[in-house]
Amino acid sequence: MAAKRFSPELDARFTALFATYGLSLSRLASSYSDSRVEREDLLQDIAMAVWQALPQFRGECSERTFIFRIAHNRGISHIAKRRVPEAPLDPDVEIADPGLDAATALVNRERGDRLVHAIRRLPIDYRQVLTLALEDLSYADIAEITGLSVTNVGARLTRARQLLRRALGEPS
Repeated sequence: MAAKRFSPELDARFTALFATYGLSLSRLASSYSDSRVEREDLLQDIAMAVWQALPQFRGECSERTFIFRIAHNRGISHIAKRRVPEAPLDPDVEIADPGLDAATALVNRERGDRLVHAIRRLPIDYRQVLTLALEDLSYADIAEITGLSVTNVGARLTRARQLLRRALGEPS
């Protein structure tokens, strides 16, 4: 069977997918590494994998689930082949809202940094489902992306939230 060639329609579809889900995929890549350079490399790897897989997309799931499944698999591969220790938390992860006063922006940024740091320190099994849930994916979509049962997704999310609360020093 001959491979499908890319057409202007597929190019437009790819561009539309990244216009729609690019920020979500960037946040997902961020959950796999503290290093800005590694995150950018992973996001580029995800984009390339989506580009290569898009002609084979048969519509058996939503395009959103399709690209998050690819991103999930690339993230797992990234962790498996990582050779260098994780770098310290990148202070440029989020940009403060210019509409906030400086004190509020600083508090929000510190909270955000603590949350990102705590999520990155979760065991990968919990980090994956939590990150996907934070992207507003349903339990069914997360199950399809990760290959888990819906029940297992719920159990892992519950445990991830407990671990996250503990890491942030909040009551369970």
